[in-house]
Amino acid sequence: MPDYMVYSAKATLLTPLHIGSGQDLLLSYDYAIHDGRTWRLNEEAILEAQNVDDPKVLRQLMASPPAQLLRPSDFQEGSPFFRYVIRGTPRSQAEGAQLREQWKDPYDRPYLPGTSLKGALRTALAWHAWEELGLRPERTRLNPEPRFAAQGYERTIFGPNPNHDLLRALHVTDSAPVGADRLILINARVLHRSGKMASPIELEAIAPGTVFHFTIKLDLALFSEWAQRHRLKMKGEQWLRELPAIVNRHTAQRIQEERKWFHGVPGAERILQFYQDLGIPARGFLLQVGWGTGWDDKTLGSRLRADPNFLEGILRPRREGGYGIARGRRQPGDPFPRSRRVVVQVQRAPDGRTLERPIAPLGWVWVEWG
Repeated sequence: MPDYMVYSAKATLLTPLHIGSGQDLLLSYDYAIHDGRTWRLNEEAILEAQNVDDPKVLRQLMASPPAQLLRPSDFQEGSPFFRYVIRGTPRSQAEGAQLREQWKDPYDRPYLPGTSLKGALRTALAWHAWEELGLRPERTRLNPEPRFAAQGYERTIFGPNPNHDLLRALHVTDSAPVGADRLILINARVLHRSGKMASPIELEAIAPGTVFHFTIKLDLALFSEWAQRHRLKMKGEQWLRELPAIVNRHTAQRIQEERKWFHGVPGAERILQFYQDLGIPARGFLLQVGWGTGWDDKTLGSRLRADPNFLEGILRPRREGGYGIARGRRQPGDPFPRSRRVVVQVQRAPDGRTLERPIAPLGWVWVEWG
């Protein structure tokens, strides 16, 4: 038996993907809006082009927003004044407007981080293992520290410590980068079942249809007699061998829940149609990654909702003995989670009003490997 099984993998985006860098870009300082596009500024190149000998004048220029130093004729693709240009513009063009930056490599090329994909795979594996191991939600098994609440369950599923964690045997590389031309601007909102939406969130994102290439490797040596002799042997080999099927079972359950959630939400007909059309692929697997996936896809989700009393207990505020997971004015018995992050389309009505409607969820990816 070989020590490794190595798969060449391809991930195709079905909906926009945002994986944040943690930085908010500021209008006129980090980016400018011109001619229906968003231009990421190269501040150093803009300042160097001023050709100012007087240090006082240079300091004044450095205190000015870089976009104010540009002329309309400077907005040319390929200009050193810009790091990249993105299709579309943010909804807000007011002073102080911010834009959440997409994760990229040092050359401003977006890619799919292996850690993001592996995290989603870990959730699917945990969801599957919960049933196979006969686990039940029990408050006494939770760590009192909210950040590590599920640590006991994770050790039962994946292994007692990092040296014996099943995910040591699953290696997911970062994808090869794609061009900055795959970046788009999206306007996102938090959507409630009533159809009401919270404040807009402006995001850089990667466009649907983008294809990423990367590698998945299974380290089978960690399940061998060699690993047993070195006290490294772990359980779960069959789960990794059946990974596509396991992920798709988890995804099928999530699709059903999303269809149910969006059914009857005013204005969300396009998203409901997306989920009604979304099916499990004949090859590979389907999953959701990145920002906007929500509580269900980052936790054991439906497994915890199986016991309403347990769920209510952890949703309570910390001062009431819970974990403070639910926010806002939620009442006991209210559905949880009660909102979704969605992409919205912004249009101007003939009377000048701004119209917004939800058009897509975020982060759905089809992965093929072989």
